[in-house]
Amino acid sequence: MNDKVVLVTGAGQGIGRELVALLHRRGAIVIVVDVDAESARRTAADLWTRAHAFGADVADRARMAEVVDEVVRRFGRLDVVVANAGVTPVPSTVRTMDPADFDRVLSINLTGVFNTVRPALDHVVAARGHVVVVSSCAAFAPGMGGSPYMVSKAAVEQFGRALRVELAAVGASAGVAYFGIVETAMTHDMLDADDLGRELDGLLPWPLSVRITAEQAARTIADGIARRAPRTIAPSGWQPYALLRGAINVVLDRRLAADETVHRLVHAIEQRR
Repeated sequence: MNDKVVLVTGAGQGIGRELVALLHRRGAIVIVVDVDAESARRTAADLWTRAHAFGADVADRARMAEVVDEVVRRFGRLDVVVANAGVTPVPSTVRTMDPADFDRVLSINLTGVFNTVRPALDHVVAARGHVVVVSSCAAFAPGMGGSPYMVSKAAVEQFGRALRVELAAVGASAGVAYFGIVETAMTHDMLDADDLGRELDGLLPWPLSVRITAEQAARTIADGIARRAPRTIAPSGWQPYALLRGAINVVLDRRLAADETVHRLVHAIEQRR
């Protein structure tokens, strides 16, 4: 990573913040992009040298193109892009959700990935570099009560798989990062601070319920960049599920659809709306 120019979105907190710090320690020039411009500036200031902050909403296509143009103008290259920014929806069923919330999640988690990656691709190809899109183990898990998130992450997975094949033809590479439960503010708000969230979390069996820190998640991405990994999955307990999901999900969907506890939770979520 020495002297490589690396752009990371959602880098003002959580996994993104840990990732830019780790890549910085490994010698990279890090571009800290976050919708919260002040958080981006604080993160870059903490790193001091070789760190540069940009306030940008990944849902704003024109702004993301401006950021990429400014980075290349200033440094002459862009080697690695990590599309990490993401949000979760308000817990709701498809029947009761606010359509605006569905649009918000997709505009950041999916379209925001496109807006981040697309303007950077010619520069990444020129550098024979690497792209990482951050999906989630939610991409292949049941999504009751939070389907916009699962939909967006499943789409990001397919976007990353397409990128890998397309970029391989022109000398660059791409990978998809999948995470289970990561200890971040988003996780605590969604699961730990909410009664229904805690119950939904309790449905996950071991080892799928194992949590990792944001630093561990960041290390997985950074190590994957170093070896141009086509995919990284953490924690490791999700790997068998990822490999066998076609068979597992047939059984799991049927069991969840018949589970009285799940029915009760669905009713409780709908009553909130």
